[in-house]
Amino acid sequence: MRTRTARLAGAALAAALLSVSLTACGQEARGGSRYQPPAGGGGTVGLAMPTKASERWIADGENMAEQFRKAGYATDLQYGDDKVENQIAQIENMITKGRTLLVVAAIDGSALTEVLRRAEDAGIPVIAYDRLIMGTEHVDYYASFDNERVGELEARYIVDKLELGPPGSAGKAYNIELFAGSPDDNNTRYFWNGAMKVLQPYLTSGRLVVRSGQTRMNQATTLRWDGGTAQKRMDDLISKNYGAQRVDAVLSPYDGISIGVISALKSAGYGTKSRPLPVVTGQDAELASVKSIIRGEQTQTVFKDTRKLAAQAVKMGDAVLNGKKPEVNNVTDYDNGKKTVPSFLLNPVSIDKTNTRLLVDEGYFTAGQLK
Repeated sequence: MRTRTARLAGAALAAALLSVSLTACGQEARGGSRYQPPAGGGGTVGLAMPTKASERWIADGENMAEQFRKAGYATDLQYGDDKVENQIAQIENMITKGRTLLVVAAIDGSALTEVLRRAEDAGIPVIAYDRLIMGTEHVDYYASFDNERVGELEARYIVDKLELGPPGSAGKAYNIELFAGSPDDNNTRYFWNGAMKVLQPYLTSGRLVVRSGQTRMNQATTLRWDGGTAQKRMDDLISKNYGAQRVDAVLSPYDGISIGVISALKSAGYGTKSRPLPVVTGQDAELASVKSIIRGEQTQTVFKDTRKLAAQAVKMGDAVLNGKKPEVNNVTDYDNGKKTVPSFLLNPVSIDKTNTRLLVDEGYFTAGQLK
C-alpha cells in the first residue's frame, strides 16, 4: 500500500493516502495485515522454551521446530534452563537476528515486558505457548490447553477415587494435602482454581481435611515446579502433621511434583500392603509417571498431547506470518492484566491405570516404552 502511494505524483494526495493507510493498519488486530510474509517467504521462527529438565518441554520444542520446518520456516530453538535472565537474553538475541515470529513458553510470565516491547518495536509478532505471558500488551495470541479443566480433572479424580459422592453427602472424612505449581507461572492459578471448584465443598463440609492447614494457593506453590522442592515440603507435612494419621490423597498439579511427593511418602513408610500409597494426581503424562501409574504408585495424570499443541502453535504462527488472523476459540478468559489475549485451548484427558493404553493408541508412547 505504501509503495503504490509513493508513486503517486501529487504530494498532497500521497500524504493523505498515506495517512489513511496508517490509520487502517493501526486498526488491524496484531496478526492481521500489518505482518506481511518476509521477503522471499519463510523466515526464521524463534522458539523460546523454559527448560530441558522436563521431557515434556524437550518434546514441545522439537515438535514445533519440526512442524515449522515442514511449513517452510527455519527455526531457532532455545532453552532457558529455568533461568529468567537466560530466556530474556535468548529472546533479545532472536530479536537482534531478525526472527520473523517468537513463540514463547515463559519461565516467569511477568518478567518479559521490556524484551517483548523490543519485539513490538521490531515488528515481530509473539505467541504465548502453554503459559500466558502477563503484564504486557505485546503478546498477540495464546495457545494452550484448558488449564482450569486440568485442575478439575485432577480434583474430580480424587473425589471419585475416595467415593465421596456429591457435595453434602455424609460419610467418612479423608485427609488430603494440596500442592500447586510455580508462583511465577500464570497457569498455576488456573489449575488451582479448577481444582478448588471441585474440592472446596468437601473441604467446607469436612469430608476432606487438610491437617497441615495449608489451604491457600500461596502456601502450596512449588517454585519452578521442582520435584525436589515438593519432596522436601511433603516430608515436612508428614512429620509435623500426621504421626499415626494417614494421608489419603495428595493434589499434585504436575508429574515431576508427584514423583517428589511419592518419594517422601515412601520414606515415611507408605507403599506397603499395610500402608498403601494415597491417591496422587499429576499432569503431563511424562513417561516416568505413566510407568509409576502402571506400577500402582502414582494414581493419575492428565494427558495433554503436546504434539497437537505444537501443531496448533505452528498453524497460528503460519497464519500470522501470512497476514491472516489465526483461528481462536476463547476471547474472554485469558486476561494478562493489560489485555485479553485471543486464545486457542485444547482439551486435556485424565489417565489412570485403566486407560494408559490410550497413550499407545494415540502414538504418544510405544507399548515397549510402557513396559
